[in-house]
Amino acid sequence: MKFCYILVLIGIVSCSKNSSDLTVLNFEKDLIPEGIAIDPTTETVFLNSLRKNKIVKSKLDGTKPTNFIEPNQFNYLSGFGMTIKGDTLFALGNSLTRKNNRSILLLLNLNTGNLIDSYSINNSNFIYLNDIAISSKSDIYITDSESNKVYAITTSTKELEIYLESDEIAHSNGIAISDNDKYLYLASWQNGIRIVEIESKKILNESESDYGGIDGMKYFNKSLIGIVNSRRDSSKNGVYRFFLDDNLTSIIQKKKLIEFGEQYKIPTTFDIVDGYLYFVINTQLDNFDQESNEIIDTNKLESYLLMKKKIE
Repeated sequence: MKFCYILVLIGIVSCSKNSSDLTVLNFEKDLIPEGIAIDPTTETVFLNSLRKNKIVKSKLDGTKPTNFIEPNQFNYLSGFGMTIKGDTLFALGNSLTRKNNRSILLLLNLNTGNLIDSYSINNSNFIYLNDIAISSKSDIYITDSESNKVYAITTSTKELEIYLESDEIAHSNGIAISDNDKYLYLASWQNGIRIVEIESKKILNESESDYGGIDGMKYFNKSLIGIVNSRRDSSKNGVYRFFLDDNLTSIIQKKKLIEFGEQYKIPTTFDIVDGYLYFVINTQLDNFDQESNEIIDTNKLESYLLMKKKIE
């Protein structure tokens, strides 16, 4: 049995044209992780849990697994987008049901797990604070995948406020910021990747449905990296790189970096460190009932696999 499992892992790695590494993460199998963040200084991976309202961490080699925050600690909810800036972990959470909907952002000390700050929304409308990006000036931008809004927390106001509201960015999920802090990139479900000039809030490019279905997205070296995981034509799912022009205001080329095979079970978000892509290839979201917060078939649960792949 162990030999067969090793062969499966070898098969997954060989699906990629470029070198990849896979690591078994020794967490409980029923986490159902969505958000991921990598701390390169301590070589630590952080995952949150849709099912257990907590954040876990381990070494990048899978050793020393432990809870970073306990279930519901600091009023945390089902985990969504996460990112690290400096010594702070930014973690989004949402209640999964529409009734009594709540959303929260926690700012946590990376070394101690202590709460630095939190922002919450309790609203009669269904809100899903889905993914997060932070500028070099520490301005925070957050997508709401259930509406046509993007939220922001700026260093000047320190309040969670609506930054932009437009049907052209409806149901945005992944979000990224250019390295010069001038442009915001939004992965709208229907309209593809939309490019926004941050200062003027002007949307600079046209809708492109072929760039739809993106979950996690990040800026990397004059390009955008995105995970596409929900296209009806499964051959269009995978990890893509979208190359930008010199002005960073339009997409000029698309390249698939990773093809999703059978072992890829709804990868969602990722992190980039030193030119390497890190993501869990088998979140097992397809084995999770969000309404009941239950695993559909416990016999199908498996260990989580962390992929590390050089971006080329």
